[in-house]
Amino acid sequence: MTDANEVPRLRLTAISKRFGAVRAIQHADFTVRAAKVHALVGENGAGKSTMIKIVAGAETADTGEIEFDGVPVGMKDTAAAIALGIATVYQEPQLFPELTVAENIFLGREITKTGRVDWAAQNARVVELLDLLGLPERYATAEVGTLSVAEQQQVSIAKALASDAKVLILDEPSAILTDAEIEVLFGVVRRLTAAGVAVVYISHRLDELFRIADEVTVMRDGRTIGTYPIKDLTVRQIAHLMVGEELSDARPHRVVPEGPAVLELSGLTRAGKFRDVDVRVRAGEIVALYGLVGSGVSEIAACVYGIDHATSGDLRLGGASVRIRNPEHAQRLGVALLPANRKVEGMFGFQSIAFNISAGHLRLLSRFGVWVDRARERSEALRLIERLAVRTPHERQPISAMSGGNAQKVVLARQLVERPKVLVLAEPTQGVDVGAKEEIHRLITELAEEGTAVLVVTSDLPEALRIADRIQVVRGGTTTDEFGPDASQVDLLAAAAGGDR
Repeated sequence: MTDANEVPRLRLTAISKRFGAVRAIQHADFTVRAAKVHALVGENGAGKSTMIKIVAGAETADTGEIEFDGVPVGMKDTAAAIALGIATVYQEPQLFPELTVAENIFLGREITKTGRVDWAAQNARVVELLDLLGLPERYATAEVGTLSVAEQQQVSIAKALASDAKVLILDEPSAILTDAEIEVLFGVVRRLTAAGVAVVYISHRLDELFRIADEVTVMRDGRTIGTYPIKDLTVRQIAHLMVGEELSDARPHRVVPEGPAVLELSGLTRAGKFRDVDVRVRAGEIVALYGLVGSGVSEIAACVYGIDHATSGDLRLGGASVRIRNPEHAQRLGVALLPANRKVEGMFGFQSIAFNISAGHLRLLSRFGVWVDRARERSEALRLIERLAVRTPHERQPISAMSGGNAQKVVLARQLVERPKVLVLAEPTQGVDVGAKEEIHRLITELAEEGTAVLVVTSDLPEALRIADRIQVVRGGTTTDEFGPDASQVDLLAAAAGGDR
């Protein structure tokens, strides 16, 4: 039980923040206690990022009060937040791979002695931090580039703790981790809270909150809806609070038309990645390839789109055997891909929504194949913005300024400029909130209803069950069992993990 007289480590009261005409936060409250894990959840655009930026000193609130250990403070910049003991670790490690762990942790704040870096003192301090995180001391002198993603994330946490952090903000820490790596992360978080650190945990994966969080604050439309003990809620109740309405588990009733396969993979193999993959997708059908991280499922999608090439086997489109040379060739054949890593592979961050939608379709949207027809580009962008319900003030907005769910819709919109015969979707809702996930699922179903053959490549089991007409499991680099949409999660997970069905 929480002592009613306990002074919170951090308290934000009546916080508001406006960016021009957009009110990002409206009268929000947020309280974090020492030695606790406090989850912060909400749809993309709900105000979470702005709230965290205010806590971290990257933004200044227009109104409201901030208290740290019961004392009013002014969070005028990041230096002020760091001085108080507030540190932030972002989803993707922000480290220099060619430097050692110790060099990364103390970069820009080196421990010096008589004007020179005191390497012995730095390494000793790093060994202490590594021990707290459960990493061996030899990592202190290891180059960061030689570490796994999970280990790099732990180094980022060590870097945050090097300045004696009292509040640690973890922004989507599990999004790029495997299940085993998430368990390691949770072990680190538990050790930190046992040492008195207050942890703010932001995640779209609501199920994992019940394994690590003590309390959860829900945001919606720039407001804090409430703060609750995690034990008093369910995933469905949190989702309901986030979107303000009930989410349906019911699958839309679909009848897949009979007919030959539009996309067919027969014995498809890429040496060292996957082997003997057999998949058939008909027009109007949604087939999910489901596999755990490392199963080879993502490499199959890259091969279908011509990013990689099969070393043996057959790929057929409309019954004709083809060898897709590259993504441009795939596009000409009527194959489109929504990549899993939208930031690296799918977005031109500082360009507008219209630019991001038209990219790759310049021959279609140009005059005489030379000049881009701006009026047509704008018209096409507005059409797809409306169809995909992209939330934006105008088509000129930079995609980097958008929430994750809306950015994903823009990347999806690019694939729909020229209606594809085959649409390959790699982790289509990774890193988006529950509301945006439902909208993207609806769009996928609509595309199938219009006759597109849809192949969804995913490691999200509930997603596979929610939208697919058939699910094929990928394990150990090859397709194994096939399931219908009424299969149980237990059976699918067992098949993917190699257990008994």
